[in-house]
Amino acid sequence: MNSTTSPYRLIAVCTGNICRSPMAELMLSAAFAEAGLGDLVIVDSAGTTAYEAGRPIDPRAARKLTTHNLLSDRHVAREWRSEWYTERHLILALDVDHYGWLRASAPDDQALSRIRMLRSFDPALADGDPLEQGIEDPWYGGHADFEAVWDQVQAAVPGIVRYVQDAIAQDAIANGGNQAAPVRIDEHRARNGKRHSPAGGSPLHNVQVQDSQQVRSIS
Repeated sequence: MNSTTSPYRLIAVCTGNICRSPMAELMLSAAFAEAGLGDLVIVDSAGTTAYEAGRPIDPRAARKLTTHNLLSDRHVAREWRSEWYTERHLILALDVDHYGWLRASAPDDQALSRIRMLRSFDPALADGDPLEQGIEDPWYGGHADFEAVWDQVQAAVPGIVRYVQDAIAQDAIANGGNQAAPVRIDEHRARNGKRHSPAGGSPLHNVQVQDSQQVRSIS
C-alpha cells in the first residue's frame, strides 16, 4: 500500500452478497467515516457464488440497516473476482465456509495472509478457532436472525477499525510520514463530545454503498 496514492481497501465476503456481506460493508463504511478515515479507506463486498448476482440487498437486511440510517438502495450483488486477492489489503470472511473457500482459491501466501474471519476482530472471539467465529446465514430465518448478524458484526467493527488505523499509520511512517496519522474512533468521539454512535440523521450514517464499478488498483 502506498498511502500517498492509494486508499486502504477491504472487502467483506459471504455467499450471495445480499445479506451478511453488504450489512458488514455499510456498517464498516459508517465506522470509518466516523473515525475520520472516509477518504483513506474503501469498503466493498462480494459473494463466493453468482447465485444472487445483479440482485439488490435482501429487504430484511435493508430494513435493519435503515433503522440505523444506513442506506443500501444502491447495492447490487456481485460474485468474487480473483484479482481482488491482490487489490484488497484485508479480506473478511463472514462464515467458515467462505473462509475455507477463499483460502483454497488464494494464489499465494501473500493472499492467504490477507484473509481473516470478520469475527476474529471481536475481542470475545479473537483467540478462538475460525469454526467458532462464523456468522450464520440469516436468509433462511426471520428478522431476529438479521438482528443477530448486526450484533455479531458490530462487536467486531471497533477491532477492524483499529487494525486498519494501525496499518495506515505504519504505512505513513514507511513513506516518510507524508500522511496525517489517523485518529482512533474513541478519540474522535471524545473530541466531539460523543460517547456513542451519532443519533439518527447524522450524515456519517447516511452512507451509500460504494459503487462496485469504481475499483482502484493498489500499488
